[in-house]
Amino acid sequence: MKPILEVKDLNVSFEVYGGEVQAVRGVNFSVGEGEAVAIVGESGSGKSVTAQTIMRLIPTPPGNIKSGSVLFDGQDLLSLSEREMQKVRGNKIGMIFQDPMTSLNPTMTVGAQIIEGLMKHEKLSRSAARTRAIELLSMVGIPNPESRIKQYPHHFSGGMRQRVMIAIALACNPSLLIADEPTTALDVTIQAQILRLMKDLQQKTKTSIILITHDLGIVADVCDRVIVMYAGQIVETGTKWEIFRNPQHPYTKGLLRSLPRLDQRKGEPLVPIFGTPPDLIQPPKGCGFCSRCDEAMRICETDVPAPTSLSDTQTVRCWLQHPLAKSPNMAEGKGASV
Repeated sequence: MKPILEVKDLNVSFEVYGGEVQAVRGVNFSVGEGEAVAIVGESGSGKSVTAQTIMRLIPTPPGNIKSGSVLFDGQDLLSLSEREMQKVRGNKIGMIFQDPMTSLNPTMTVGAQIIEGLMKHEKLSRSAARTRAIELLSMVGIPNPESRIKQYPHHFSGGMRQRVMIAIALACNPSLLIADEPTTALDVTIQAQILRLMKDLQQKTKTSIILITHDLGIVADVCDRVIVMYAGQIVETGTKWEIFRNPQHPYTKGLLRSLPRLDQRKGEPLVPIFGTPPDLIQPPKGCGFCSRCDEAMRICETDVPAPTSLSDTQTVRCWLQHPLAKSPNMAEGKGASV
């Protein structure tokens, strides 16, 4: 599958009063044409910062893209000027933000906000843009789009506002859609509707999707591949079947154990991941998950594990995949060394 997006050795930091927060540390991944990829991980793992860096929405200062490249259709987005990026945002790459109420302009009707992008990027007349806006609202499941196009964001429910955000993001038929936790503020019924809508639209338009979430449970029916992030790094990647059926990183296993399952026995408790993420002002020398891992070894504290390919599609960054870690004298768990 030909990649439409390639992120290579991305490092992003923020200057704060206490020092430099290393929010994204050496991230590498790609997204193929028509592929849906999920980036999962708990709050503070670097998911949203990665997405905002792709869109060049990191405020500078305090943000600083220290190194790396973001190749979109072979063009490095990090080398473009702000004027050039304005031609990419909303036109070639669309984005759905976490909170639609703060993302939509409360002083403009929803129709005006859709029409604005169509007139700017698609060079449509106002009447043609209005007709297209009505079609988009209908496509995302908003009833009576002819009348609702004249209403303001506060006239819509949370789920309907999120549908408007999806309509705005898809208005110019982007090649890539980035959805940054699009269902966080919605109840589970509306969550399912929004995710189903995104999947249906992706199949119809063949748009590539990056779905950012902290919940592994919502990606199973939408995405083809999963990227697991922790402490600013990618710790495991694989198809959704590999991640759900054969997780290899202790953090991925912990995420899955903390979710309710249909095959879970009655009364069986969920297992939380104890501890807290590391301080990224002073990130650990070794594996970022070491202090919370029951299987950590001494080398985990001092050396960062290199990515290990388990198959053509699954890669994990963990010392447990080292050949010596599988020998009998390595079965001691915490405190062992290679």
